[in-house]
Order: sequence, then structure tokens, then C-alpha cells
Amino acid sequence: MANLVVIGAQWGDEGKGKIIDILTKDADYVVRYQGGNNAGHTVVVGDEEIILHLIPSGVLHKNKICVIGNGVVIDPEALLQEISYLKTKRINVDGNLRISDSAHVIFPYHKVLDKLREEKFSKTKIGTTGRGIGPCYTDKYSRAGIRIADLLNPRVLEEKLRCNLKEKNAVLSTVYKHPTFSFDKIFRQYCAYADIIRPYVCNCSLLLNDAIKKKKNILFEGAQGTLLDVDYGTYPFVTSSNSTAGGACAGSGVGPTKIDKVIGIVKAYTTRVGEGPFPTEFSAQLMKKIRSRGKEFGATTGRPRRCGWFDAVIVKHAVAVNGLDAIVVTKLDVLDMMPKLKICVGYAYKGKMFSDFPADIEVLWQARPVYEECPGWMQDTTGVKKFSQLPPNARNYLSRLTKLLGTRIEMVSIGSDRNQTLFV
Repeated sequence: MANLVVIGAQWGDEGKGKIIDILTKDADYVVRYQGGNNAGHTVVVGDEEIILHLIPSGVLHKNKICVIGNGVVIDPEALLQEISYLKTKRINVDGNLRISDSAHVIFPYHKVLDKLREEKFSKTKIGTTGRGIGPCYTDKYSRAGIRIADLLNPRVLEEKLRCNLKEKNAVLSTVYKHPTFSFDKIFRQYCAYADIIRPYVCNCSLLLNDAIKKKKNILFEGAQGTLLDVDYGTYPFVTSSNSTAGGACAGSGVGPTKIDKVIGIVKAYTTRVGEGPFPTEFSAQLMKKIRSRGKEFGATTGRPRRCGWFDAVIVKHAVAVNGLDAIVVTKLDVLDMMPKLKICVGYAYKGKMFSDFPADIEVLWQARPVYEECPGWMQDTTGVKKFSQLPPNARNYLSRLTKLLGTRIEMVSIGSDRNQTLFV
């Protein structure tokens, strides 16, 4: 296995949790390298569905070291709730979890400012989860952020928190006419969090590079998806971090020469949550049908996902910017009873055909998708045990995706259970 990065190659929610869970059996370390508790990975173990937001999916396996890297922004309250939740499931966290001392911390004012900004700029709202992710990253890049290392040092925490609150409270009262925050209350609360989190904290870059020297296998798991990357996505309708494969290095402290393979996860169709352009979005009737069959509701927010046909334009873009070595196709079974399928191979806009992903947001909003049609297979695939046993039209559909994307398919998922996975 060596060192493997697994990322979403659409707008997130591609089923990464299940695939990462399967790949974890060969990993010694599993690393989350960006995002925060605005993401959710759903893993089905037996009859039980387990949803993770911050802690890597590897925690569901014994003897795996799970790392929350420096590129992640951490809400201590959410983290401790997740640790408590896993302990109720009798899942060992204390011996397995490591948290980077350089990760940035989300505070209550980040969450309030996140929601207030969405309300104030409602005409151009992003569709944020309101978890404070964006404002925390803003503080990080304006060099005003508070890191885990600062959280563990009361003197540094006090100095930085007082400085931040002076600015945030001024913005809250003047710009938003919103109540301000008490220093004493937040300081006491976060000192208490620090005491609980302290045993998990370490220099994760040193930890991981030492593991590489010892020939350990490392799995880097991305959150969200390529089209939500702050640089390569449908900006400004994106997340606040680099959810592409390059983020794995910056968000973990492992150099790019140490990455051996990058795998992208795609659904057999396309979904996105929140605002933003979506060229292949279904009609309302078909949306309802696919959303019901695919259980397309956000793991973190519960919001219904928007659904559409497979968009080869955006996935080709994902193949390029991530340097994908292979892809995994999930939820093929959701299309089982569709008599005809469509694949978007380009965008038509003002007499021009776009076969490559355009940066112009106006094109993305107004373009007409250009489709190829494929016959459906009208058979239940959920019980298939080998790739060769898939219906011919299902294999033809996958073969066409392979040709359009210029990369190979390694796995196909035909259900939520671990065993409903076909290796190609």
C-alpha cells in the first residue's frame, strides 16, 4: 500500500468513508489533513451506521494510529463529543488518536460570525454549514489564529484570546449589532478543553515522517471534494481549505516525494450540497427518485443533496489537479432501474463548447450540458460478487467513464456494506 491519498473527485459526499474504511486494513496510520467538522464520513459496520466528522475513519479498526493533521481546524467541543460518541460504541480512541499541535482552533465567535455573514450577504450566500470553519481559516491566514499549542499554554491563550476578542467584539457590535463575547467564560471553557485534549497532542509531522522511515503505510483521507477546493473548485461556492491531493502534504507535514499513489472517489452520478452552479442537475421528479434511492442527505447537516447526471468535465478536472492514479466508482446500484443514463461530456455556452472545466462562474451558471446517452441495465446489482458478473450495460457504462476520464477504475461500490465492493 505504501503512502496513499484518497480524495473526493466531485463536490464531496462521494462515499469516501466506506472506501477509506476498506483501505484502512492495509494502513498503519490514517491521517485527516484539512477541513473541520463541516465534513462527515459515514461507515456501515454490520447493521450499524457510524458517522465521523473530525476523527479519521481508521479509528474503527484496531491498532491503527489516527492523526488529525495541522491542516484541520478543530472545534474542541465537537471533537470531545465525537470521542464520547465513539466510546459509547466501545471504540478505542485513547490509544489511537493523535492531534497536531499546529492545528488551528475554532472558537464560539467563529461560528457566530459564520452564520451572521451568510445572513447579511444572503443574495450571494455560499451555503456554509455555520460551523465556523471559514472564519477560523481566515484567522489562520491573517496570522491571528490560535493553535492547539497555544491552547495548551494558558499564558499564550490568554494573550491571543484577549487580542482576538477585542477585534471580534468590535465587529459583532458595530457591523452586525450582535451581543459580544465574555473573555472569562471562553477562557475557562477552553482551558478545560485543553486539559482533556492534552494527552492526544503531538508534533504530527515528526510522528509521520518517523513512521515513513520505519516503512509504515499511511493513508491520507480528504474531506469534501475537489470541486469544493478553495483554489480549484467552483469558487466562491467552495470550502475554505485545499481538499485536493496537494493539501495532504501541507496539512500533514509530509513532503510530496513521500506520496506513492492518489485515488479519487466518484459517484456513478453527481451530487452537491449547498449553493453554487451545478450544470447536470436533475429535474425535480428525477431528483426525488435518485435522492430517495441513494439516501442523499448530508452526513453532517442532514441537508438534502442536489443530484444530477455524471459530469465528466468536472471529473477530468479532478483527475488533472490531483494527479489521480485511479478512481473508485460508488453507488452504481442507485442507477440500477434507470432505462437510460446520461454522461455530460461538455458545456455549451454562447456558441462555444467547453470540454475542459472553466474558471468563469458565469459559464458554470448558464452553460447547457452536452450529453452522451447510454442504455441502462435494469437489473439489481447489489448482490453481485465479481466485477465480471455486472450486467453488460453496467460494464459498458463504466468503460465509457474510463475512456472519457483517461484513468482506470480500481473498485466499484454497489451498496453501503463493506462486502458490497467489487475489485476491478
